[in-house]
Amino acid sequence: MMLSIVIPAYNEHDRIVGTLTQTRTYLNGQGYASEILVVSDGGTDDTRRVVEAFESTERVKIGCLEYHPNRGKGYAVKYGMTRAAGDVILFMDADYAVPIADVEKGLNLILSGYDVAIGSRAVKGARVEARQNFFREISARIYTVIQTLYLGIRYPDTQCGFKLFTQASARLLFGMQKLNSVIFDPEILWLARRNRMRVAQFPVAWRHVENSRIQYDSLKKSLFVFQELFRIRGLHR
Repeated sequence: MMLSIVIPAYNEHDRIVGTLTQTRTYLNGQGYASEILVVSDGGTDDTRRVVEAFESTERVKIGCLEYHPNRGKGYAVKYGMTRAAGDVILFMDADYAVPIADVEKGLNLILSGYDVAIGSRAVKGARVEARQNFFREISARIYTVIQTLYLGIRYPDTQCGFKLFTQASARLLFGMQKLNSVIFDPEILWLARRNRMRVAQFPVAWRHVENSRIQYDSLKKSLFVFQELFRIRGLHR
């Protein structure tokens, strides 16, 4: 199997239909075998039933992994990435903020020798078709500056949910992952740097999708992000 796609989901039965439909259609047109694994992160809706109603095809296998209780996006991604069977493994968000066709840019980088290829909204060639609100954009910039100073990873966009890994790098990095929260991305990239892996960035088309399951609508939630960030080094001493 050439490509596995891991999609973390928490109560996404409404949006997962469009994401799976578009992703399966695209993969059916490719010349390689692939799989889509939706990881239901302790959801209380019909996500699993909706996913299991999708038929696999000759080229595309579709499955759902589920556990309870809810553990967080980082745990869901780790759960899927360490169980996926593809030679290359992508994780993408359930809201389809990045079109699946952009996977080819990352695949080409992986096949040329990189261990990790990360989609970015902040490198040359990227297109942001629908922006977040002003507060979230400013907060993201402040977060990136602090993250760079603290972890020494110099990527302008670590939170874009569209990243590819060789199977070997996925097994190693996600096997070491400690954080279950949304701040797992910088942890993984910091671990990749520490293990001297080759990491490349590629531009994506991205659009903000309303009604995100991850909200930063209070000071407490915003502070939690930084608390998680500052745990990373200590967790890996």
